[in-house]
Amino acid sequence: MIKIKELKKSFKQGKDETDVLKGIDLEIKEGEFVAIMGPSGSGKSTLLQLLGGLDSPTSGEITIASNPIHTFNEKQRTLFRRRKIGFVFQNYQLLSHLSVEENIAFPLHADGPVTKEKEERVGELIRLVGLEGEASRQANLLSGGQQQRVAIARALANHPQVLLADEPTGNLDRARAEEILQLLASFHRRKGQTIVMVTHDLFAAGFADRILLFKDGMIDQQVARRDEKYAEQLANFMA
Repeated sequence: MIKIKELKKSFKQGKDETDVLKGIDLEIKEGEFVAIMGPSGSGKSTLLQLLGGLDSPTSGEITIASNPIHTFNEKQRTLFRRRKIGFVFQNYQLLSHLSVEENIAFPLHADGPVTKEKEERVGELIRLVGLEGEASRQANLLSGGQQQRVAIARALANHPQVLLADEPTGNLDRARAEEILQLLASFHRRKGQTIVMVTHDLFAAGFADRILLFKDGMIDQQVARRDEKYAEQLANFMA
């Protein structure tokens, strides 16, 4: 699903240039749930932005579902992101004055008028994220956990090939965070959804099939849940 080769990203500020990603090589299979961990400034969120077409790399290649997005211009990246990528953010980024149903349907309006099929898709997502009875409720009246459920449903509205989640539980208490993680895991298991999630939380990362441990703009280690030394590797990295 995702293939990254020699990916580099640098930022200039005046005469200074900072290398944020220093040559990433990575493959993520279709239907895989991958978590990215590491200290602040290690390049985690930058990688997510590049995968989502929110920015372009300094050099290297990013191919998603056979689409070489590193070659796309801004307009092409926008179309690709709208049709193929779903985003879940830490701060939800809902339109507060719209209802649950309207927020979830919002991405569907970009590709034409609302149809019966689209309405059915919104209804299905409301049911899948456990918000039956809340469809007409205004988004800013929901709890944090409910708002994140709406954000996940909205991200999945267009049947994205890849779901990108940036600290999706960062603003939630542990109980609400676990609900959201269980929800993401259920889409992964039942729907075969490919997910790439950035997190600082070891508990959250434990829901993934594989954890990438970032350090200084590089992948320092990779840990798979099936690995016998899974817990030991994580403990050593986080120490």
